Amino acid sequence: MALRSAVLVSALLASTLSPAAAVADTGCGERSLRVPGAERSVAFCLDDLTTAGTVPSGHTDPTDWAGLEAPKTVNPSGVPGIQIDGYFADTSATNPTHGWNHDAQFVIRLPRKWNGGLVVSAPPGVREQYANDRIIGDHVLARGYAFAATDKGNTGPAPYKDGRRPGDAIQEWHTRLAQLTVAAKRVAAQRYGHAPRYTYAAGLSAGGYIVRGQLERYPGLYTGGVDWNALLFTAKGPNLLTTLPPALRAYPRYVAGKAGAHEEMLAAGYPAGSEPLWGPHYKTLWDFLQRITREELDPSYDGATEGGTPFCPEGTGAGCDTDYDYGSRPRSVHDAVQRVSLTGRIARPLISVHGTLDVLAPISKTGDVYAEMVRKSGRGSLHRYYRVTGGTHTDGFNAAFPTLVRPMQSDFIAAFDRLAAWTQRGVQPPPSS
Repeated sequence: MALRSAVLVSALLASTLSPAAAVADTGCGERSLRVPGAERSVAFCLDDLTTAGTVPSGHTDPTDWAGLEAPKTVNPSGVPGIQIDGYFADTSATNPTHGWNHDAQFVIRLPRKWNGGLVVSAPPGVREQYANDRIIGDHVLARGYAFAATDKGNTGPAPYKDGRRPGDAIQEWHTRLAQLTVAAKRVAAQRYGHAPRYTYAAGLSAGGYIVRGQLERYPGLYTGGVDWNALLFTAKGPNLLTTLPPALRAYPRYVAGKAGAHEEMLAAGYPAGSEPLWGPHYKTLWDFLQRITREELDPSYDGATEGGTPFCPEGTGAGCDTDYDYGSRPRSVHDAVQRVSLTGRIARPLISVHGTLDVLAPISKTGDVYAEMVRKSGRGSLHRYYRVTGGTHTDGFNAAFPTLVRPMQSDFIAAFDRLAAWTQRGVQPPPSS
């Protein structure tokens, strides 16, 4: 595994040695900066790199983080510095930001007052490179870290169109974050005179899954990582293709008051007490995520149909994602999931936070399972896992369910600060909860 990681990192380093795109200068000395491997980049000297400044100046996209934070969330501000936007070479074009219609877009932010660290991230779901600006970027920038984020190489409602074989689009997520990490370290060295002393990966949902993957696949790039309600893929299950179909089948019967439906939901991992959250997730998330994930990993299931049939009724049969049975699918499908699966063999410190009312990545089928995978791999001393009572997949649900959903933003920030203390000063975090 170490050899494989070293080979992959060498390849990423080589990819950043291609001629760097020139950075357009807006008057604060950023002309000298080059993003290794970027086909295009443009830099701006900003009075405030946080969203308090980048929203009015147009250097972020608020639609990217819509629904990710609780109402009345107050973020830090007042961090001047340089922002660089750009993209690496890519053949897909799902990201329309800046009118570029080009994937592998990134943003790098370099605060004027730097603490010597770098935080990198990838977005949750099918969002783009600014998705973490509010929930991660503002907070780490205010602490003095440089911050870099990628669109992870494919975005929007049909990421499965990217790549040649099942799993390629998800595999790209890992390489894009590693590629950006290598490049951002070199940009920081140009800007500040030396490379970052500490580099952390941080992310929510799919972004959290990538954090874990980075510490398993490319540990040499990082000091540590923090994941928040991370997704999980394992070839034998659980994975999204084993947890979502049972909910798609049982929820309509639960609404109709059919006997046994509630018990089926609980057995599938959707915890008692989370019932009010099931309806909004059924309408907006479960079906969509099942179809695009299944199309990415098992495209032959529905023949020539692309992206499945939305909300097909239970009992429709072959080709209906509601009736999908991962266990009965061919070996080739399990092999595709294996390609993107995690192992638990992290090689750098990791802190995980997961909400007990998460009904997109149910904690008993994801967070609890990964913590046990890490323990069984003999890496338990590198992991802390905190279960957050009342937390759900994204804090945005606190708006509709203020007495049920506890926002997890503060838990994530506390986890990040614990990771920094652990890796920089040797302060051991509290035991896993």
